[in-house]
Amino acid sequence: MNNAPLMPMATAVWLVENTSLTFKQIADFCKLHEVEIQGIADGEVGKGIVGYNPIIAGQLTKEEIKLSTEDSNRQLILNKNEIKIESDEKKTKKYIPLSKRQDKPDSALWLIKQHSILKDSQIAKLVGITKDSTTSIRNKSYWNYNNLNAKDPVAMGLFTQKDLIDAIEKAERRIKREKKEKKT
Repeated sequence: MNNAPLMPMATAVWLVENTSLTFKQIADFCKLHEVEIQGIADGEVGKGIVGYNPIIAGQLTKEEIKLSTEDSNRQLILNKNEIKIESDEKKTKKYIPLSKRQDKPDSALWLIKQHSILKDSQIAKLVGITKDSTTSIRNKSYWNYNNLNAKDPVAMGLFTQKDLIDAIEKAERRIKREKKEKKT
């Protein structure tokens, strides 16, 4: 893992402008060459680069800069923020390009034909269209029904095979539950 700060050149610009650290200390911290730091100080390198404050970014502390300023042989130590990124398996809305949006009704038609046990609301959620559109496609009253061509939504990348299997299993459980309720 690279232990350089975020935006090393901008960080170096800020350190040159706002501290009295040595060029070597800044170069070592930013993983740049001392000559580059000298160039920043001379105004030859990094023209137009806005300094990036590593203290605000949480990459350095004021105390760390102070300790290294007092001892020119001491290297700056990057502050590590350990952030855990947990996957809750929550599905985020995936962007569908305009070119694929016209395929949504085609996908709904495919699902209606291939998996008729799915409810309109399930199809709408899977494909990403309204329930009313799905219902009108099922009833053949959709405004553009005659031009629809059933297309496999998984093959087109609208959702995964796992999403489809989960929806079918849910529909099968619902049908079993409804049959049990009718018997009683």
